[in-house]
Amino acid sequence: MRPFAPATRQSWMGLLASALLGTSVVGALEMDIEDGDSIRKVAKQVATNMMSYYTGMNPGDNPGNLPDPYYWWEAGAMFNSLIDYWFYTGDDTWNDITIQGLLWQAGDNKAFMPNNQSKTEGNDDQAFWAFAAMSAAERNFPNPPDDQPQWLEMAQAVFNTQAPRWDNSSCGGGLRWQIFTWNNGYNYKNTISTGGFFNLASRLAKYTGNKTYADWAEKAWDWTADVGFMTHDYKFMDGASDLTECKPINKIEWTYNAGVYLLGAANMYNLTEDSKWKERTQKIVDSTGKFFSHDPPNVMYERACETVNTCMVDQRSFKGYLARWMAQTTQMAPFTYDQIMKRLKASGMAAAKTCTGGVNNNVCGLRWVDEKWDKTKDFGQQMAALEVIQANLISRVAAPVTKDDGGTSKGNPNAGTKPPKTVPPGLDYAITTGDKAGAGILTVLTLIGIGGSCGWLIWD
Repeated sequence: MRPFAPATRQSWMGLLASALLGTSVVGALEMDIEDGDSIRKVAKQVATNMMSYYTGMNPGDNPGNLPDPYYWWEAGAMFNSLIDYWFYTGDDTWNDITIQGLLWQAGDNKAFMPNNQSKTEGNDDQAFWAFAAMSAAERNFPNPPDDQPQWLEMAQAVFNTQAPRWDNSSCGGGLRWQIFTWNNGYNYKNTISTGGFFNLASRLAKYTGNKTYADWAEKAWDWTADVGFMTHDYKFMDGASDLTECKPINKIEWTYNAGVYLLGAANMYNLTEDSKWKERTQKIVDSTGKFFSHDPPNVMYERACETVNTCMVDQRSFKGYLARWMAQTTQMAPFTYDQIMKRLKASGMAAAKTCTGGVNNNVCGLRWVDEKWDKTKDFGQQMAALEVIQANLISRVAAPVTKDDGGTSKGNPNAGTKPPKTVPPGLDYAITTGDKAGAGILTVLTLIGIGGSCGWLIWD
């Protein structure tokens, strides 16, 4: 924290100007991007402000929910950032809150489909909660009690609910934006929903070694390219209506669409060592250059909305996910390290310079390119700043584990699916055609008997 300048060293004119303008001299978060302790210190201050928005751990509140105007999915993203924060810094301040929130929101089927979210939950929303569970498994985050759902199990449950939603009825496949028909956007197929599924499948393939996940990842990638949501030069468009067979395509580009495919491709490269996945990973890294400024150089910005001041609540957090997934890509595809870290270092330093607002001088602005607080505050942009700052610790931590390489999270390949019907012992004999015919005759006789016994009531 930069100290206040002593009054004896300020001009009386400066003091008078501050008084007249109703402003005060504020400190800035000073961060040495090459010093791990310095990064951790700043990350703690930024995370502390981020968690000031969350009240789910309070008595009478709903664990795992953020207050309005923040949607349910962003809480899942928050817990992912806290898992990463713990892994990067070793600080377990918010571990219990994270475990509580994830378990509470897992729902009866362990797939993050709680009943109270059916009016708003989309495939992309569900995926962000799955990312948190997957990160917990990959980072060996403290496991839940044995009688509770486990991290890998939750991620598998989400996959098992999303794979059957692959929709071949229009556009040749893909996932719809929304899960339920009554929600606006059900007829929209978008990149982040299919991209979330691709990201999750690729990471499950890497963690478990199960080829089924890898096959689905290939399918999701191919469909994204075939439908045109990903262009030949690796631009990721937003999506399109399935009522018109996904034509025309909404060509707006968001940082997190590129990011969600980047980490998926990097995992597929790490798993297969196939040159095609190396090329794809590299080309996505190259294409994300559009999201980094020239002046100051290499600072990330959400170019679809920041430049025209139209970023809405969700969009204020998007940069954080690209930062998160870029950092993790350097571990899955080390050949990207130099190119990515150049951008993360510049963006992390710029983001920290915006975190000078509020009474504790730790409120972060939206526009990192300004390198100063822009007088705005929002949960999403606070989380995004945390993500890009702590991402600069990636070279100081181990790579993600797998089930065969230190992973402790227990899985369940059938999680999220409907359990088979159980038959009491003694009744599990085979039913023949004759049995069915006999049952039909008995049903008819029973109905005749009911009709006869009740006929006097009708007649009367």
